[in-house]
Amino acid sequence: MNFARFAFTDGVKKLQEKYGSRPAYARMENMLADKEGITEDEQLFIESRDSFYMASIGENGYPYIQHRGGPTGFIKVIDNHTLGVVDFRGNKQYISVGNVLAHPQVSLFLMDYPHKTRLKIFADARIVELADNPELFDLIDPSDYKHTAERMLIFDVKAFDWNCPQHITPRYTVDEIKEAFAPQNEYVLKLEYEIEKLKKQLAEK
Repeated sequence: MNFARFAFTDGVKKLQEKYGSRPAYARMENMLADKEGITEDEQLFIESRDSFYMASIGENGYPYIQHRGGPTGFIKVIDNHTLGVVDFRGNKQYISVGNVLAHPQVSLFLMDYPHKTRLKIFADARIVELADNPELFDLIDPSDYKHTAERMLIFDVKAFDWNCPQHITPRYTVDEIKEAFAPQNEYVLKLEYEIEKLKKQLAEK
């Protein structure tokens, strides 16, 4: 699993040579050790996500990018080469699913906007019907989340890498904002309680 060797095709290398970055990236390819698979660091990151972006290729050759969301942890690391998600019922367009049936090659982007971190993954995707592997479904289904499961998407990871934080604008969910302001809100409530207590004491004098 050497992401640079996987991503830098001949056409990419020609552009790197044209614009002067090829020597540095050639050194990167040679210096990067082949990864054995997903490590604990990647697993912790992946299973703390509540969404990801998936690029697939249509039969007409055009790519399609889909945002997929769910509860935190809905992306499961099955083993150090395999990820899995339950395919929730949506608008029934089935573009990504149809693309995968024709071209299993996909690219995944997993974002952590507050920490300006992203993990990029090349994988081969495959469809597993619910009835074909109920044990796998029990393993990856987010049962506490309201959804209708239609199938499972399994990703056989081919390469992955962490991206630099440049140009990632920090963004925060409502829950993250609430958590950040929780100490301040608690302090304000305490002050309000003390003020009301003083008002009552003054009124009684």
